[in-house]
Amino acid sequence: MESITGALGPLFLLILLGAVLGNWRWPSDTFWPQMERLIYFVLFPAMLVGTLATADVTQVPVGRLALVLLGAMAFFGLLLWRLRGWLRLAPAAFTSVFQGAVRFNTYVGVAGAAALHGSLGATTAAVAVALMVPVVNVMCVASFVGAGTLGSASLGKSVMALVKNPLILACLVGIGLNVSDIGLPGWSHATVGLLGRAALPLGLVAVGVALRPAALLRIDRGVLATNSVKLLLMPAFVLILTWILQLDPVSRDVALLFAALPTATSAYILARQLGGDAELMAAIITGQTLLAMLTLPLWLKLVS
Repeated sequence: MESITGALGPLFLLILLGAVLGNWRWPSDTFWPQMERLIYFVLFPAMLVGTLATADVTQVPVGRLALVLLGAMAFFGLLLWRLRGWLRLAPAAFTSVFQGAVRFNTYVGVAGAAALHGSLGATTAAVAVALMVPVVNVMCVASFVGAGTLGSASLGKSVMALVKNPLILACLVGIGLNVSDIGLPGWSHATVGLLGRAALPLGLVAVGVALRPAALLRIDRGVLATNSVKLLLMPAFVLILTWILQLDPVSRDVALLFAALPTATSAYILARQLGGDAELMAAIITGQTLLAMLTLPLWLKLVS
């Protein structure tokens, strides 16, 4: 347990630092939104390109990892749709519950995998991101379409946002450079590496800045349902799948880590833009991020 908490502890401290900076509104109200854009559009894509372009992906059981992660996402996504009537949620609230259950915080996931298993953990996490990001974005946009919270104009904008998603594009570029044996020649390797190393600490601080402690006062059926799926049921389901498919310890830990991650802070922006319940989304993001500081180490301890 000490090695797990020792690896994840600094990550959580960076998130808490971000929460303090966000509460103090330091250095200004306009600074962190611009920093988030830099992280999302430049630094994190650089990390994905750098990792995937030079990684020995043969060390990662891509097919079985995809079955575990995508299978779990699909199962719980369909389950929530089947239980929609039983949950008795308004369409906007349901989309926030759906996002809270299936989205994941990539910054925490990649940083945690690297902290636990070094370069192989980071490579496996990058593969997980390449598999999950396109699928989860399509699923979440489809939930807004199915719930009827957006019109045809918004649907067109959503499709374009998917096509131009920097994380999806970065994964495609990194995989293309790897498969073509081009890699990152010359100074590009060191440059992309420097940018990538800045992504994770700044990304974790930005996660904390985005938290809204006041939103924790909202505890209702939607919050309880999405938190139960994301922090309890999905990790348990993924753990069973990893045993059935006999994943190696590193892939198993990364799969379990990604299954138990809190939802992405970007879910709030999507909820606000596509007609979701933004306040419920803020409560879910904040509650899951804080609760995951307790549940993540416990899940990883279970398989250590």
